[in-house]
Amino acid sequence: MKTSRRRLLRALAAGGIAGLLQHALAAGATPGLRRVRGAVTINGRPAQEGQIVAPGDRIATAAGAEAIYVIGTDAFLQRESSQVHFGAGAAADFMRVVSGKILSVFGRGERRIVVSTATIGIRGTACYIEEEPGRSYFCLCYGSAEITPSAAPQERELIHTEHHDHPIYIHADPAMPKSMVPAEVVNHTDVELTLLESLVGRVPPFAGKSGIQY
Repeated sequence: MKTSRRRLLRALAAGGIAGLLQHALAAGATPGLRRVRGAVTINGRPAQEGQIVAPGDRIATAAGAEAIYVIGTDAFLQRESSQVHFGAGAAADFMRVVSGKILSVFGRGERRIVVSTATIGIRGTACYIEEEPGRSYFCLCYGSAEITPSAAPQERELIHTEHHDHPIYIHADPAMPKSMVPAEVVNHTDVELTLLESLVGRVPPFAGKSGIQY
C-alpha cells in the first residue's frame, strides 16, 4: 500500500497537483468545494473553497475557471465555461450536464446523467463528458454504463470498460447512420481520476498496474 501511494504521489507531482492530493488524503472525504479557480457560482452566487455543494445545486464555471468538489461519495472536476445541475430529493441520483466539460467519479449505487444527446445510466464508475454543438463526448473511464441516444433510442447500448476502452461521440442528428461513433481519449487523465477518487477515500481500479497511464 505504501509503495502504491508513493507511486501515485510521484505521478501527481508530475501533473502539478500532488499538494492537493496529500491534503485530500489527510482530510478524508470532506464534502463541498475543494478547489476553486476563477469565477465559480453555485445557484448564481459566487462560490468559495469549503462551501458545501448540495443536491439540487447548479454549479457554473466562467471562462478560465475550474472547480473540484465532493457531493456524498461522488467527486467532480468541472472545467471552464461549464454548467451542471444536480437533482434533489427523489431525484438525488440525477445529474444534467448543460454545457461544458466535467470529469466525475461515483460511489456505489445507480446514477442518471442527462446530456444534450442522451440519457446515461451508470453504476459505481467514472466518466468524462464534453458538450459540443450537435454532439456529446462520453468516455466511460472504468465501470458500466447504459447509453440511450435521444435521436435513436433503439441504439441503446450497455458498455463495460476497465481503462478508457470505449470513448464515443453521441450525435444529435437522427439522419446519421449511427448516433454513437468511436472517439479518442481526450482532455482527461489518470492523474485527475486518482485525485478525484482520493477525495472520497478511494483509489481507481487501475492504480498500481504497470504500463497504464493517460
